[in-house]
Amino acid sequence: MKSDIQRELIPRAATLHLIDALNAVRGKLSGVFEQWELLDDTGHVPASPSYTALLQHVTGAQALARDVVQLTADFARTAASTNRAGSAVLAHLASAVTLSSLAVPHFAETAQTALSLPRSHSKNDRYFRDNRMAIEHATARSCLRRASESLGDAVQELTDHLDFHRFFLTPSQHQSPVLPPKQGGRHR
Repeated sequence: MKSDIQRELIPRAATLHLIDALNAVRGKLSGVFEQWELLDDTGHVPASPSYTALLQHVTGAQALARDVVQLTADFARTAASTNRAGSAVLAHLASAVTLSSLAVPHFAETAQTALSLPRSHSKNDRYFRDNRMAIEHATARSCLRRASESLGDAVQELTDHLDFHRFFLTPSQHQSPVLPPKQGGRHR
């Protein structure tokens, strides 16, 4: 009969598979928030930001958020999501879902603002438009970065859980210890 602690273990193969899947999505998130730039080389919003490029940021963020949601939903359906380690993993995944989903409207707002033509061509209108775009885009990228960090935290929980597996190997998996030969003499 298995102990309660052994019942709490997420199967090793499932844990390794989930770690691989999380690392793959995490890598995509990391790559995206590092690649998707709004500002030009001088650190300013371009005079005519590309709506098409900004719309690609929206669709890319949607696809990534969908991947995070799918991984989370798949894990939430498993019995492992209800044990101690699984609950901790699920909490990190829930954060990643929220953050990756929040990035989408911020990217969309950036794209919409790029299309908006100021009613007047004053320097102040342009300044406020550019600042709004920079803030929205930076917020979206920050959401993706933090979602990636949440996935990293979930991976760390799973890695720690794998370390816990070592203590519950079945007796046939343990090697019999080699005992030193008995030495004669008095024992205290």
